[in-house]
Amino acid sequence: MLDLVPSLTGVGSSTAVQGGTSVKSRPAVAEPSEDFGSMLARMVNDTVDSLKSAEAVSIAGVQDKASVQQVVESVMAAEQSLQTAIALRDKAVAAYLEVSRMAI
Repeated sequence: MLDLVPSLTGVGSSTAVQGGTSVKSRPAVAEPSEDFGSMLARMVNDTVDSLKSAEAVSIAGVQDKASVQQVVESVMAAEQSLQTAIALRDKAVAAYLEVSRMAI
C-alpha cells in the first residue's frame, strides 16, 4: 500500500554519505507482481494453513505439549484470518449480486 504513495520531491536525491555512497531513490509506483486472482488464491491458502496450524497447536495443547498461551495465540490468529476471508467472501457476493441486478 505504501508503495503506491508518490515519492516526495527531493527525497532520494542524494548527497555523499560515507565513502562516496549515496542514498538511492525507489520508484514512485511499484509494478504489481501478481494478478488479483493469484493474490486471492494465496490468501486462501494462507488462511487454510493458519487454520491447520491452530488445529495442530490445539491438539498439542490438549496433549500437554503446548502452553495455553501458544494455543490462544494460534487460535486467535486463525480466527482473524477466517474473519478476513469471510469478509472478503461477503464483499464478493455483494458485488456479484449488484452486477447481476444491472440492466444490460
